[in-house]
Amino acid sequence: MIQIDPQQLADAYIAQWTAPEAAERRAAIERLWTEDARHILLPPAEIREIAAGLGFDHTTLEAQGHDAIETRVTRSYEQFVAKQGVTFRSRSDAVRLHGVVKFGWEAVSAESGDVVGGGLEILMLDDDGRIKTDYMFPGA
Repeated sequence: MIQIDPQQLADAYIAQWTAPEAAERRAAIERLWTEDARHILLPPAEIREIAAGLGFDHTTLEAQGHDAIETRVTRSYEQFVAKQGVTFRSRSDAVRLHGVVKFGWEAVSAESGDVVGGGLEILMLDDDGRIKTDYMFPGA
């Protein structure tokens, strides 16, 4: 497997979520992710409870492939960065074990600088160091 600095990957991963231009986000996705990559999100507890109440056994959300991941990243940008004035940053705790990179991230108010949220990311990489599967745990 190719040598990758886990913190540099974490920083590049987070940067795609805050990139203001659509072309910049797409280029980052194509550079960081495999074509058939999967982004799997464990929604916050309140969403999982609503889904369970509606009879859904599996309450994870998933986007697969560059187009679906681009839609996911774009909607996140629109909702959190553009509308709510939140930015994201990786914590300086990225570690790699073989083909797995784990790191924490924070959601930060662009206005006040206060941390308003965060989570845990676990990235499964291919032999070229590109993301095959991304497990996102907001609130972790």
